[in-house]
Amino acid sequence: MGQKIVYYPADIIEKQTAAFLSSFGMPDDYVEITAMIMTDADKRGIDTHGIACIPNYHTRSKNNWITLDGKITTVRDNPLTTLLDAGGGLGYPVAHKAMNIAIEKAKKLGLASVAVRNSAHFGAAGYYTRMAASEGLVGFAFTSTSAPRVVPALAAEGRLGTNPIAFTAPTRRNKPFNLDMATSTVASGKIRNKAVEGQPLPEGWAVDENGQPMTNATEYFDGANMTSLGGTREMGNHKGYGLGAMVEILSACLTGSSLVMSPDHGKRKPGSMEIGHFFIAIAPTFFRERGAFEDTTDQLIDELRATEPVTTDQPVMVAGEPEDLVEEERAKTGIPILPGLREKLNNLAAETGTNFYLS
Repeated sequence: MGQKIVYYPADIIEKQTAAFLSSFGMPDDYVEITAMIMTDADKRGIDTHGIACIPNYHTRSKNNWITLDGKITTVRDNPLTTLLDAGGGLGYPVAHKAMNIAIEKAKKLGLASVAVRNSAHFGAAGYYTRMAASEGLVGFAFTSTSAPRVVPALAAEGRLGTNPIAFTAPTRRNKPFNLDMATSTVASGKIRNKAVEGQPLPEGWAVDENGQPMTNATEYFDGANMTSLGGTREMGNHKGYGLGAMVEILSACLTGSSLVMSPDHGKRKPGSMEIGHFFIAIAPTFFRERGAFEDTTDQLIDELRATEPVTTDQPVMVAGEPEDLVEEERAKTGIPILPGLREKLNNLAAETGTNFYLS
């Protein structure tokens, strides 16, 4: 295959992603939404949540942990809230639907929330909050995860997932403020990608079974765990721990999904990982005159960017700006696929009979 980074246009990455999903048995309408959202992550440099997820999704499908053609149903519906059941499927189609419902309800009544149960991984949380911002709304997204691999403050045992939080605010002059973060020190996909490429972990990302720092990425898959945001108690990991627990409450307790530390979570129910999501949309015009919220948010962004930097070659940025810059760059250069991932995808294509477009 050649041990070098190869760059591909976004449409080729999306085509390859869609081809894999179709070969796994996902319906065409779900494929279209899922491949689009996964490729958006690759375009924005969130390489942990793009095509790199494909081998993992194949494993989960093969082991009957997810139902790729799961039917999305409405369990409860009220003027301000909705509860959806994902039918055990990957979370992309149901999350896309959920945020669209929240957007439409919020436009009418000012604020709305949609909960999802019986779901699986939904990719980068910030995609869904950016959906809200594109409609002039403030968006929130939260999700539980598949495994308790994040240690609480003062603990040596994993009890929470990476439990992401996303928040996007619309603007007029600037790109939207787009915060998308795990409540662990890093997303687990970053450790997976380091392992695939044979690279070491920075100290502070993960700990061994005794709660001691570890840097060998492959050891993570042998029972090691990740740190809560902050890394150590001295660096404030009790705050990351608290945020992670908050996300679990909204995504599992509120939706009726399985707690991540429940026995056999993610595998106890055939065809479902029992993951939950929670979405909120807020219409600023119910609080201020049209455009006033966006203008003040633009002012905040401008003031933050104007902060004196430590070094002149590294300006102060706001949440979402690094991804915006990567998206602009990759629109010109293409999306990089590292050699380890490319080989893995090629082997999977041969195994599944999927057309391989990354040759």
